[in-house]
Amino acid sequence: MTHVDSRGEARMVDVAGKEITLRVAVAAGRVVTTRDVLDLLRGRGVPKGDALGVARLAGIMAAKRTPDLIPLCHPIAIHGVTVDLTVTDDGVDIQATVRTADRTGVEMEALTSVAAAGLALIDMIKAVDPAAAIDGVRVLRKEGGKTGLWERGAMPAVSRPATTPNIGAPKVRVIVASTRAATGVYEDRGGPLLADGLRAFGCEVADVVVVPDGEPVRQALRAALAERPDAIVTTGGTGISPTDRTPDITRELVDYEVPGIADAVRGSGATPLAALSRGVTGVAGRTLVVNLPGSTGGVRDGLAVLAQVLPHAVEQLRGADHPASAGTGTQV
Repeated sequence: MTHVDSRGEARMVDVAGKEITLRVAVAAGRVVTTRDVLDLLRGRGVPKGDALGVARLAGIMAAKRTPDLIPLCHPIAIHGVTVDLTVTDDGVDIQATVRTADRTGVEMEALTSVAAAGLALIDMIKAVDPAAAIDGVRVLRKEGGKTGLWERGAMPAVSRPATTPNIGAPKVRVIVASTRAATGVYEDRGGPLLADGLRAFGCEVADVVVVPDGEPVRQALRAALAERPDAIVTTGGTGISPTDRTPDITRELVDYEVPGIADAVRGSGATPLAALSRGVTGVAGRTLVVNLPGSTGGVRDGLAVLAQVLPHAVEQLRGADHPASAGTGTQV
């Protein structure tokens, strides 16, 4: 065990020689409580105040203070913490995602975040349910460092393949997130439109993959990322419906976001409904991942933006220098 020295005594591991990499950890847990409390959380709230809001803030604060609570945990810079609480029929599900770029992982920060959020929630509801309990605090997924990707239930750990730059025309994968299209309720039109549009400005596009909304999108994105394309463009699942999970899943898989592209797609929308899209854009390894809306109009808006930025983005991710500016415009 690396946390024990030759005399059997606890020590803090020296991580100075490790490489600085992006590291992500996702942890989850649940507060088990009564139906009365769950009805209050869905409705007018518990007597003590905004229970879910307080729990969320407690989880964020706890992630940042983890080294003060866990003796051998390294103090590191936390770059992002997301805490989600979902009221279900038999409890409150808690999930925390913690990100950093450092020499050691953030699993303990994610676990501490979930535990603190659960404790804070219990503090807020204990007057109504003194028997409320925290259950099942565990790591769901961690990524980064030498072990690469680890997911609960998927052993052994799988490292992300080496990111040697591609050559030639941009290689792009298209994923359609639509439960109705995947189950044959109607024929998908957005995927073929997107693939044809990408080919029109010189991209190599493989067959379109159509999957139901939700977790199948994660599986499709992981499979596409394993092929190391220059870009993955999704269409569908970016709205505000509870089943629209594409942006949330994408955000968990990318190393960093590129918000300007997503903002440009929303800004190019022909109707005010474009503002309802939660699509994100980011980079995983050397792959640009772009979420577009599911409508054919949204796909056309996205293609108009990608025609301008995708070739240059691919060049940058492949390691090319910035092109010389022909005028005084801003370079990125």
